[in-house]
Amino acid sequence: MQRTLIGDLSAHKNEEVTIKGWVSVRRDQGKMVFFDFRDRTGTVQGVVLPSSAAIETAKEVRNEYVVSITGKVNARPEKNVNAKVQNGDIELEVTGIEVLAKAEPLPFDMSADGYNLELNTELDHRALTLRHPRLQAIFKVQAVIIDSFREYMKSQGFMEFQAPAITPATAEGGAEVFQVNYFDKKAYLTQSPQLYKQIVMTAFERVFSVNKVFRAEPSATTRHITEIVSLDAEMAFIDSWTDVRDMSEATVRYVLEQVQQKCAHELEVLGATLPTMIDKTPTYSLTEAFAKLGVPEDKDLNPEQERKLCEVVKEETGSDFVYVYGYPTMKKPFYVYPNPENPEFNEGMDLLCRGIEWLSGGRRINDYQQLLSHVEKWNMDPKKIEMFLEAFRYGAPPEGGFALGAERMTMQILGLKNIREATLFPRDMHRIDLPLSEGETNK
Repeated sequence: MQRTLIGDLSAHKNEEVTIKGWVSVRRDQGKMVFFDFRDRTGTVQGVVLPSSAAIETAKEVRNEYVVSITGKVNARPEKNVNAKVQNGDIELEVTGIEVLAKAEPLPFDMSADGYNLELNTELDHRALTLRHPRLQAIFKVQAVIIDSFREYMKSQGFMEFQAPAITPATAEGGAEVFQVNYFDKKAYLTQSPQLYKQIVMTAFERVFSVNKVFRAEPSATTRHITEIVSLDAEMAFIDSWTDVRDMSEATVRYVLEQVQQKCAHELEVLGATLPTMIDKTPTYSLTEAFAKLGVPEDKDLNPEQERKLCEVVKEETGSDFVYVYGYPTMKKPFYVYPNPENPEFNEGMDLLCRGIEWLSGGRRINDYQQLLSHVEKWNMDPKKIEMFLEAFRYGAPPEGGFALGAERMTMQILGLKNIREATLFPRDMHRIDLPLSEGETNK
């Protein structure tokens, strides 16, 4: 018999079907055995009656066994209907069980109510814990975030490209980089597709990429990991950095709308409330931000100041988002466009949400001679970025772009406490799948 997906069972009442999936819950009532079965589309309760030919096999089956189940889809009596759960109006009367794969006894409780693992234990057993509905909800939301970014970029005429992960030079001077042995030469894992997306922009005008990027920052905070998914966009023929701000705002708004529409169940499972984006996101210069906080002006906002600024803006406007622009030019990468009226400050911007930076971007320098002067000021070797400079030597339009971190967006949208919860297989200075020993960390 052809397989029926669990999510489609309601359309097959009073019919015999075959489903395939895992055993999530097993409840042996003596004469009868109840199960919760799951596949990629959801869950359903099944019951094996004493008279069923499957009763002996049901006594042997345990949680996480992979099974093929044959049975009849019955409507539940009205008093037993549970409208709050998927398939709460039906029950599968099991007539046959084929064990496709056995599972060893579980190392901890994986039931929805009993699962309460400390984060390190959860990560140590990632191959198993990914099966839990809470974790599946997190990464279903993340998949929608990434898909929605792609959808919106394409709707606005952006072309997707794939940037290399190995580069001869660093795009941004602020973060540490991973050096790799590239045959007999030195190379680096990319911190950002920045230089490549600017090159591609000079040919295609509007481009975007979904790339893994690497930051060798020796940090063990709740908001930093060493390998992230970066959602990058670059656009030509802008008139101002505000064009970039407006495009990034529209992108984030679309992503939030799609998560609201497509992930209602997952948001309920996680008890998450989407951040509020009002009609026009508040925008302040760095100077104005410090004034609003009532503290002396500095070169950047520290994490506590970012959190406080978001609280103030939320109270004043109702917005969970705020843009900050106009950073000291020498504190940003060489390609960021200086303000023509006050070159000590640039036209870069950050988008903060609920106290954490989601996005950075702004206008870029498109004048070749100005780029060369910045390369010299930043003490860079022009030979290492020769391909990038060539794109601007032969004519590049006014342009800008932005980048979002998929894991941080997921973390903030869902109200998670640690970015590792929003990362399928997190990498940091203490972990590559399993924890690194002290000796391995120091190598």
